[in-house]
Amino acid sequence: MRKESKTMPVEIIGMVGTREASEIKGPLVDGPVVDWTEGSVIVPGYLEDIARAHEDAGFDRVLIGYGAVSPEGWAVASTVLSATKHLKVMVAHRPGFVQPVLLARMAATFDNLTGGGRIGVHFITGGDEADQRREGDFVAHDARYRRTGEVMSIIRRIWSEDTPFDYEGEFFRYEAAFSSVKPMTPGGIPLYFGGASPPAIEVGAAQADVYAFWGEPREAVASRMAAINEVAAKNGRTLRYSLSLRPIIADTESDAWEKAEWIAEKTAERIEMAKQRMAGHKDSYEGLGGDKNATYSVDRKVADTTSVGRKRLIEMSADKDVFDERLWMKVANLTGAAGNSTALVGTPEQVAEAMLAYYDIGIAAFVLKGFEPLADARTYGDELIPLVRDGVKKRDAASS
Repeated sequence: MRKESKTMPVEIIGMVGTREASEIKGPLVDGPVVDWTEGSVIVPGYLEDIARAHEDAGFDRVLIGYGAVSPEGWAVASTVLSATKHLKVMVAHRPGFVQPVLLARMAATFDNLTGGGRIGVHFITGGDEADQRREGDFVAHDARYRRTGEVMSIIRRIWSEDTPFDYEGEFFRYEAAFSSVKPMTPGGIPLYFGGASPPAIEVGAAQADVYAFWGEPREAVASRMAAINEVAAKNGRTLRYSLSLRPIIADTESDAWEKAEWIAEKTAERIEMAKQRMAGHKDSYEGLGGDKNATYSVDRKVADTTSVGRKRLIEMSADKDVFDERLWMKVANLTGAAGNSTALVGTPEQVAEAMLAYYDIGIAAFVLKGFEPLADARTYGDELIPLVRDGVKKRDAASS
């Protein structure tokens, strides 16, 4: 049974974007990447709407994703933070394109300008070679993780050192590195991290505050946590863990499963449409499902990705759709597991209990995204999140 949750309650994290997009909706190719609203003041309307919806729904934080052709995350974060009062952000960052000393100052400056405690950074090292190369990164998979570890180590020093320091590593070299702006947050800005390969585990166990998983069966999650905890213990560290899920809820369980199958059918239709658009030519959107800001791929070939996490999900979902009663992997299989793509299906009470079963084995945070992102964020706030928080309180009270 858990112990740390009595002082650090479960964290509920959503996801925002600059337009309504998921596997089942949004433009395949055309349409504005940033959805604006015209009025007395012209603002990025959808982004502000979905940010406020997450705050009103009781989410603690929202993830701002990263892609080589997507809107830049720190600019998106600025709008989210200005549109809300308390909502925190977790900005996805791909090491290799911003000097770590600059990243440290950027994050610390945001932390100060927003009152402290609202900034988090999520390190994604990248298992999609094509997306890396779009930004000019040709560093091999294992070396990228060593680079990520170096970046995380440097920014921690920048945030904590009181005097300038020299540094020379495999990827970065500095003389008299220093920042006058430090995080306001006690203990520094939290660093989230994802990766399933052995090099990733070494880096995450040594540097991350929260280690992020995609949705897998409970037994697999527990096994991964045990392996990472063993490495973390050698570094004298204790980690928290997050799990990414796509809740599909309805008033009855049968309605929820019917809804899930409809989502799978719609996803398959859109993938076929994307393939037809791409047929006969290769362009900069190949592998993105034809969508400039897509959340999925049309490529399910395990051999064509260096992402160990994607390979795990593709292999798990190859011959089976449902695990642990209601963990549903059909969309993961259809989309090539390109991101958060596994769902929990059932009534709000059933999905909450499934989430709490993950909490019981040590998951301290959940990243939730709906297939109808804006409407689902509101629904989760009304019907799901209160059940999860209440369940956590009861479990913690029983274990105290």
